[in-house]
Amino acid sequence: MGGKMHEKGDYKKAFEYWTRAAALGDVQAHYQLSCSYRHGKGVEKDEKKQLHHLIEAAIGGHHGARHNLGCLEGKRGRMDRAGKHFIIAAKLGNDRSLENVKNLYKAGHVSKEDFAAALRGHQAAVDATKSPMRDEAAKLAIHPH
Repeated sequence: MGGKMHEKGDYKKAFEYWTRAAALGDVQAHYQLSCSYRHGKGVEKDEKKQLHHLIEAAIGGHHGARHNLGCLEGKRGRMDRAGKHFIIAAKLGNDRSLENVKNLYKAGHVSKEDFAAALRGHQAAVDATKSPMRDEAAKLAIHPH
């Protein structure tokens, strides 16, 4: 519901829905709240609250939140911590994080073993989303009868 309110431009209402959902443990709601606090949509910008909800979403398994934590750590110059976040996100299937792990490996901030593990984990996550039914649905969506 928060997403629908956000699409309509009612950021305050979206924020209210996401706040209630996050209180119930909704990982996506935590991620959306972090975005709201970052951009100041529906609420005043607040870096501490943004980080709190980003961490909650990352702990809950949200690969985009984990990727964003890696970006924040990289901006702070903490490449070892950035690498760890990117490796976790890559293993969850995040393509941008895998690219960042590759770049950190080339720069000497990630070991060959960690890079290889991120590649294997990423591939496993991608493979887990594949299924004959999903492939068929994708074909129908592209070529409707």
